[in-house]
Amino acid sequence: MGFFLETLIGGLMTGMLYSLVALGFVLIFKASGVFNFAQGAMVLFAALAMARFAEWIPRWTGLSGKLAVNLLAFLVAMALMVAVAWLIQKLVLSRLVNQEGITLLMATLGITYFLDGFGQTLFGSDIYKIDVGLPKDPVFLMEQRFQGGVMVNQEDLAAALIAAALVAALTLFFRFTGTGRALRAVADDHQAAQSIGIPLSRIWVIVWSVAGFVALVAGIIWGSKLGVQFSLSLVALKALPVVILGGLTSVPGAIIGGLIIGVGEKLSEIYLGPALGGGIEIWFAYVLALVFLLLRPQGLFGEKIIDRV
Repeated sequence: MGFFLETLIGGLMTGMLYSLVALGFVLIFKASGVFNFAQGAMVLFAALAMARFAEWIPRWTGLSGKLAVNLLAFLVAMALMVAVAWLIQKLVLSRLVNQEGITLLMATLGITYFLDGFGQTLFGSDIYKIDVGLPKDPVFLMEQRFQGGVMVNQEDLAAALIAAALVAALTLFFRFTGTGRALRAVADDHQAAQSIGIPLSRIWVIVWSVAGFVALVAGIIWGSKLGVQFSLSLVALKALPVVILGGLTSVPGAIIGGLIIGVGEKLSEIYLGPALGGGIEIWFAYVLALVFLLLRPQGLFGEKIIDRV
């Protein structure tokens, strides 16, 4: 039982990180109707920016304290992500208003490869470290109840708590602020929102900036765990099955979907892997997403689209 709880907790913490990346997909799709395939590349680009600025700032400014360096690196990386969001809106999205969905998808694919290549040109292609002070050592819980206790990775726990706090903050932002209500209005009906004076271009810059902020936080967490390397964008794409499972338009769906996939892949790898030959953790999320596409394409919490003629 202790080992099962250990696997379950690990899956929940990994699932919360998947949810954090998936949130970027959902935010952009809700506000602009664009399925942002570039979210994984944004996570990688943001992580590279954070890692490299944390190296360069001490040489540029003479700062030596880790907290001050990391804080300044975070602010500079965030400013860069906002600039990227503004350029995407100005140079790409504003020129593709009212185009077909496949056109917008191909545009985000182009953005993906541009960010991958530009990130490598700007920041280099080595493996970089991000050290923001997350604890690395595991702790053992419930040692009196289970023999040997339940091992929990402190870094995973801290990362999951940060992700949960960010998700909660974004939920409050969308529900209780004027900008958040404007974003929800744009998500419901672009033309109606525009008719009452909500500027779509400004809203799209805001939502891409928020997605950039989410990508930066996710990149820092994943970079701290795995190191910043170009395979990080592939890890971030694990959020694609999450949004298919939870629903493209649902913030709660992104959270629940991430938790289901995080727990499902860990339990299946441990308990089914020996019988099926292992490697289940690699493809579990995508097979589950395929099942949902066949049986419930709108996801658990997505809106069912009905065309009437």
